[in-house]
Amino acid sequence: MKLSVIIGVYNNEETLQEALDSLYAQTYKDFEIIICDDGSTDGTWNIISQNAELHENVVAIRNEKNLGLNATLNRCLELAKGEYIARMDGDDISLSERFEKEVRFLDEHPEYSIVSCPLIYFDETGEIGRGKGGYEPTKNDFMYGTPLCHAASMIRRSALDAVGGYSVSPKLLRVEDYHLWMKMYAIGLRGYNLSECLYMARDGKKAHQRRSFRNRWNEMYVHFLACRTLHLPLKGYVYCILPILKWLVPKSVYRYYHRKRLYDAE
Repeated sequence: MKLSVIIGVYNNEETLQEALDSLYAQTYKDFEIIICDDGSTDGTWNIISQNAELHENVVAIRNEKNLGLNATLNRCLELAKGEYIARMDGDDISLSERFEKEVRFLDEHPEYSIVSCPLIYFDETGEIGRGKGGYEPTKNDFMYGTPLCHAASMIRRSALDAVGGYSVSPKLLRVEDYHLWMKMYAIGLRGYNLSECLYMARDGKKAHQRRSFRNRWNEMYVHFLACRTLHLPLKGYVYCILPILKWLVPKSVYRYYHRKRLYDAE
């Protein structure tokens, strides 16, 4: 099997089936789905179990308690058989040609270890904006945040093995993707953002509620690590404090300007 899709979920009973259905509808079919329930307290595990019974390529596992996405994805990696590893979140949607186009890119471009794409952002009202792609992120792009979308990414298994998978630490919760890319770029691996939007990311109220002070603090911490590890310009250290400044902004104000930025990006 060429491709393994790893999914860590926590209390996603309202959106998980839609996310999985978008994978079943892929034009590329040679893949398995490794899905781990990270100690959900709602009906998420029932949905996972039902899908595992109906689909031979779905492998279901469960954490006895909530461990965080870092450790959960590492559990998925232990079972994954694919040469390529794709990510997916339990509240998003992959467009039907996503896997086909990402697999083709990695097949045709051995110089890259990661491929991702810009996102279509949506909420209860429909589409609210689109990101931009079509470029190769450099180390300096780490100054401004994660340079590759994690949920929409496909990664060579050899690259994940080279950096020991996801680093597990309370300081890296919610920033596991940024830290993973940092480790890969530190040893000379490269990624690319396709120009076409192939992934829909849910950006509703629940997404904004996850942006807690602890998560913002973790963002600041990992930004500092990137500046030091990747030897970024001194101005990169100034950007380290931006996550805390964003947390200080009233949520309603932040949400307004966040949405405005998405509209303006189209």
